Amino acid sequence: MAKPAKSERQAKIDAIRSKQQNAERRRGLMIVGVCAVVALLIVGAAAFQPIKNWWDTRQFRALELSEIGAPASSCQETETKEATGNAEHVDTSQQVEYDEAPPAFGPHWNEFGVAPAPFSKKFYTTGDRPELESLVHNLEHGYTVLWYDETIAEDGEAMDAIRGIADKFEGTDNLRSKFIAVPWTAEDGDSFPDGQHVAFSHWSVGGDGDPNSGQQGVWQYCSDPSGEALEAFMEEYPYTDSPEPNAM
Repeated sequence: MAKPAKSERQAKIDAIRSKQQNAERRRGLMIVGVCAVVALLIVGAAAFQPIKNWWDTRQFRALELSEIGAPASSCQETETKEATGNAEHVDTSQQVEYDEAPPAFGPHWNEFGVAPAPFSKKFYTTGDRPELESLVHNLEHGYTVLWYDETIAEDGEAMDAIRGIADKFEGTDNLRSKFIAVPWTAEDGDSFPDGQHVAFSHWSVGGDGDPNSGQQGVWQYCSDPSGEALEAFMEEYPYTDSPEPNAM
């Protein structure tokens, strides 16, 4: 009679163990499932913003640059100032304090892959913007830089317009596409003039084509992004009007 009792106890033990193993398997599957969902959410979140940006800027694809954003009347007259700093390179460990907001010239970094910023990328946010010292090197090479302040950064429609403008300069096969749109923050320096939230800057050789004389920094401030004003600005101050126009 002892053997059947022992067999019954063993059967109960085996049943308990089987139940525990099944529960462990379910927990394991649940953990795997949760991890998979989290991974999908992370991937989805990473993909969401680029897809949203693409969707939001689709309205500008059929438009000319001059048709995007506010009219040119939203911008002030251009300003100039004698420029210095041509070929004045400082180590990338050194920060430069620029007097102007934003800079149009000055000492700058010179390191392959860092300064100047790459020709292939036309639009930046605060999360990926190059340092000012890199961007000033771009200016020396003939780029026009569109700077937008924190007011614009918080305005979805204005940001869509800037992305739409930047899209017009896509590609690396035409030096006329030397354009970058970047944020200007309180940490960078002074605010733009009252009521102005966008600025164009360019490093000019002064119109005589001689990089050794008459160099100027050029600015134009706008209350809103204006493709019309930008187009006129870049026609007046093309990439060829710069200390090093043939460098990328």
